[in-house]
Amino acid sequence: VARRLSLSKHPECHSMSGGKAIEHLAQAGDRHRHMFRVPMQHYRNCDFSFSGLQNLVNKAIAQQEKEEGVQEGELLSCAKDIAAAAQHAVAAHIVKRTHRAMLFCIKHCIIPPKNATLVVSGGVASNQYIRKGLQIVADANSFTFLCPPPRLCTDNGVMIAWNGIERLRAELGVLNCTDGIRYEAT
Repeated sequence: VARRLSLSKHPECHSMSGGKAIEHLAQAGDRHRHMFRVPMQHYRNCDFSFSGLQNLVNKAIAQQEKEEGVQEGELLSCAKDIAAAAQHAVAAHIVKRTHRAMLFCIKHCIIPPKNATLVVSGGVASNQYIRKGLQIVADANSFTFLCPPPRLCTDNGVMIAWNGIERLRAELGVLNCTDGIRYEAT
């Protein structure tokens, strides 16, 4: 969504990642100006899918470009509203599917009720709007909510690489032979 909205050109967002730019602009946007259907509402499972939502957002952006008479890649006057609506739909999808998963785990005794914990990490966990929604659903179901500070909620690729370094240092079966392997913090 950030790429399609060309937020790297936006004066408030030029140095931000896409997700951070969406969150920043959404704070000043009107999410009701563009209503995006929450994905997979008719599926009674715990799966996630954002492709349908992406298509809806892309169509709305194309329509707005046409209405405003701007070319693809130019900034829209309603970028904040689209960001707010997209963020809300993503958050609603994540919260609803996570809630379904929590109820499934409770029903099938997969998680002990006294120590039920929802852990959220990775880049999406840095979004305060999504984090707040997950905190609400965790509290409503008596789950402890654990989430690292936003500065530690980095890209999953970085987190996976860091996990690999830690496992390598601890000699936890990453490689049979670590001779000749060098790693350093950057």
